[in-house]
Amino acid sequence: MAFTRDGNTLADILLKNGKITEDKYNQALAINENDGTPLRDIFVEKNLASPEDVAMAQGELLNVPYMSLRAVTLPQDIVGLVSGQVLRRNNVCPISYLDEDNSTLILAMANPLDMQAMDDISIITGCMIEPRISTESEINHLLDKYYGSDEAMSAAEQFQKDREARRAEMEEKKEEEDDKLESAPIVMLVRSIFEQAVRSRASDIHIDAHETQVVVRYRIDGVLTKVMTYDISLMPVIVTRLKIMGGMDIAEKRKPQDGRITINVDRSEYDIRVSMLPTCYGEKVVMRIASTVALTRTKGQLGMREDELKVFDHIISNPNGIFLVTGPTGSGKSTTLYTALSELNDESVNIITVEDPVEANISGLNQVQVNNKAGLSFAAALRSILRQDPDIIMIGEIRDLETASIAVQASITGHLVVSTLHTNSAAATVTRLLDMGLESFLLADSLIGVIAQRLVRKLCVHCKKPREATEDEKNYLRYPADQPLTIYEPCGCPMCNDTGFYGRTGVYEIMQVTQDLKHMITIKASTNDIKEAAVKSGMNTLHMAGAKYVIEGTTSIKELMKISFET
Repeated sequence: MAFTRDGNTLADILLKNGKITEDKYNQALAINENDGTPLRDIFVEKNLASPEDVAMAQGELLNVPYMSLRAVTLPQDIVGLVSGQVLRRNNVCPISYLDEDNSTLILAMANPLDMQAMDDISIITGCMIEPRISTESEINHLLDKYYGSDEAMSAAEQFQKDREARRAEMEEKKEEEDDKLESAPIVMLVRSIFEQAVRSRASDIHIDAHETQVVVRYRIDGVLTKVMTYDISLMPVIVTRLKIMGGMDIAEKRKPQDGRITINVDRSEYDIRVSMLPTCYGEKVVMRIASTVALTRTKGQLGMREDELKVFDHIISNPNGIFLVTGPTGSGKSTTLYTALSELNDESVNIITVEDPVEANISGLNQVQVNNKAGLSFAAALRSILRQDPDIIMIGEIRDLETASIAVQASITGHLVVSTLHTNSAAATVTRLLDMGLESFLLADSLIGVIAQRLVRKLCVHCKKPREATEDEKNYLRYPADQPLTIYEPCGCPMCNDTGFYGRTGVYEIMQVTQDLKHMITIKASTNDIKEAAVKSGMNTLHMAGAKYVIEGTTSIKELMKISFET
């Protein structure tokens, strides 16, 4: 079948609206022609266009209005119309009545051509249906918000009923704890916890065992929020279900354990790292959520400014040397490293990584998982990697002198080495490596750049409120005291779930190692001296970079204070 740009396909509309490039247009049509996969699915699953852009284009094609559901609040009479189970099965959500006599219902749909879904909802509600197109993810998120708690509690209650029934049937036989873990209610409950976390943009899931209840919390934009509580009797079965999914020992309850789970939510794959820790009332569970798409962003999505991108590009264009990314846990170091590797990833280079654990499987990279029990430490893996003719080596973290020494030797012998380190600033990284025992002249010769980074929450653009900065605040931001300055504070609205913030952005301190800095490293200059020299050569400190975001209205001054105490 031949395709022409006649404006009659989803791809034509996306191209016309500037949402895809010519290459993505041709790629999508080729896949469609080859296996018949619908264009809508191709664009979303292959990440060729955002789900919102695809939904808007499909709405234009079908003459069905697009509706964003981010700030939608459902009236109670609408919530009670149809059960969550029926809505999920049809992938729809009623929004409101179109008219005063409540005869026509506005229905958000991922697929407005699904006549059976419209008929089902029409029969149940007794209303005519007025469709609106939205994304599958936004519909599921709205269903999670208004129906998720009931569904999860229903699953929990069903499990308890099943367990009581089994106890009655077994009579004198002693029930073995958790022997029916694959029962549907618990599977549904754990699945619900994962899905709601992903749709809420959570980076971590905490499941805490208290004296009488289980508390589930999500870390969203860096802040923990309580989302659900269950009876404490459910804690053992939830934990055991997670242990089975993560490949851990279900009989071991006295020692910490780590595992890994892979799940699919809304057609995207997520990798979940699970950590179990015994506490007074049961095992506490913390799960870190990562997705391949989130870790492999483009440079433009990192949040770097234009001048910072130029320095970043210059550093990673070096054919050899050590490039380090530093910062606390959860500051986006892995994302920056994977982005750098994605920029360098090419058929002409051999890229090998050694990680603990491998956070995302990236096509084109040879990734090695550290296994200390088998004797495969960072250092041992690096020695083997050097015999694999690598061009670029990524080390998950430099933890000791042995690893640092091998990394330096590898960079001096013609390899580009990228890695992470836990320090508070770019200049402090040099001091840390020297304190580990590295020779200063070797470090000076090999180090090409250091990025120290943090993440700050972005103010919600729909509700942030302006105010005049005080004299102390201007001084803290290093802004002229005699000039007026408007800064912004969080407020809270339905678009940001009443938090005042939506999303996070990176704050970067990028130190490019110049000849002057190499000399200072060689003579083992102090952290402050190295920092001052780097600032003179054009480096912005974390405080300086963060202050720009406050002045521009991207974040609040309190967020800046969380990452920088400079005065």
